[in-house]
Amino acid sequence: MNIFVAGLMMETSSFSAIPTTRRAFDNPFYYRPATLSPVPEPRAYELLGYGAFLRKAREKGYGAYTSTHAFAEPAAPCRQADYEALRDEILSDLAQAMPVDMVFLFLHGAQMAQGYDDCEGDIIERIRSIVGPEVFIGIELDLHGNVSPKMLEMSDALVACRFYPHTDFDERAEHLFEIGDRHARGDIRARNYFCRVPMLGMFYTTLPRMQAVDRRADELEGAPGVHSVSLMHGFPWSDQPDTGAGVIVVAEPGRTDVPEMAFDLAQDFFAARDETGNLRQRIDAILDRIASEPGGGAFVIADTADNAGGGAGGDSTFILRRLLERGVDKAALGMIWDPIAADFAHDAGVGSTFNLRLGGKTGPFAGDPLDVVATVRALSGGIEQEDPAGGVYFAIGRAALLEVEGVAVVVNSARQQVYDPVCFTGLGVDLAAMRVIVVKSSQHFHERFAPLAADVFYCETPGSLTLDFDESFYRRLTRPIWPLDHDARPVLRL
Repeated sequence: MNIFVAGLMMETSSFSAIPTTRRAFDNPFYYRPATLSPVPEPRAYELLGYGAFLRKAREKGYGAYTSTHAFAEPAAPCRQADYEALRDEILSDLAQAMPVDMVFLFLHGAQMAQGYDDCEGDIIERIRSIVGPEVFIGIELDLHGNVSPKMLEMSDALVACRFYPHTDFDERAEHLFEIGDRHARGDIRARNYFCRVPMLGMFYTTLPRMQAVDRRADELEGAPGVHSVSLMHGFPWSDQPDTGAGVIVVAEPGRTDVPEMAFDLAQDFFAARDETGNLRQRIDAILDRIASEPGGGAFVIADTADNAGGGAGGDSTFILRRLLERGVDKAALGMIWDPIAADFAHDAGVGSTFNLRLGGKTGPFAGDPLDVVATVRALSGGIEQEDPAGGVYFAIGRAALLEVEGVAVVVNSARQQVYDPVCFTGLGVDLAAMRVIVVKSSQHFHERFAPLAADVFYCETPGSLTLDFDESFYRRLTRPIWPLDHDARPVLRL
């Protein structure tokens, strides 16, 4: 048998001030094979999720045609012509590769473009028109996707990663491959069932109630005739009708018990809706708590609402301002996305002290810039951080360690969230000597920073990814939806 594999991933914020063009996809994760061949190039096996499909095909002795793999950091909806060009690369390759027995796509689930609310549904529908009704189409999603009717109807199986931080993309890709292989051989049939869970929020799978919901999903996934169960957390900063959470069950067609099964799990998921939001505290409350704690040890503060991984600018100043105003020492904060500050620091050189207008450049969600006196303590242009799943490295660009009134501040030129302590240690910061470590990330920092911390705090600010949702920002949500409407309840969609 032959499979076809492609990837197109971007999480889109309707409220981001950062434009997305074709250039946003020109990074180390962009891959396009030199020729269309059933034998993949070595580079293709290295790509997260995407490569797992290829390894499974190689184990089975199947041919594997590879197409475009493209990823962009979250930001505003992509320019229409650029999205269409990337999509059409994939569609052209598929048409040339036909006939194939299975199609596997690694998509995000919350990608939007100008003129397209539902990029995933658009590309899946076009693929179905090429391969016909009998070829298996399997989609791996980020759990932060928003599920549309078109995604459900045009694919045979939607399978999302299960964990946040996302450490299981390869595992779930292998799981999806097995479903597709059995479907293509005629051993099973696969169909998507969906129960909408109308809620906006973030749901950390490191917390007890969400862990219990995940365990329940595992139990259901082992039931006879049930091939996969995924909890879709949704991406709440997409202003479109399909925004929200949900439960996807991939099972045999015609199973009358599956809708009730999905609905019961959705009820459990909905019951855990406030667990993560209740963790978030204001910065002064956190700093008061840290000040009251005796002894040493580092306390990690997540600047959750300024996470570039959700479309934020990564340059907000709310927390840094309070650290400086309160005279907090033994503190490190990173990374502030400020290419101008990074350039100035590199021009000034290590040891130089200069006046600097820092951060607050991407709009009101970033707060006001800070006028500070900064001393350059270290410079680098070669730091790469590893993502939580391992094996994927993100270059942080030109970076500088600045000392600002005793606070160690990392600025950099490549917008991204903090995954890895190397963002600090690569510039010489001794994290063990710090009392406070502020990371601009919502949850992906947790895998590598929690073991270093005496405690972890999640800070709420007025940043782009605040969980204090402002109803006036939304125009197109399907209502009711929690927390905007307190009568919201899970809704079954077959």
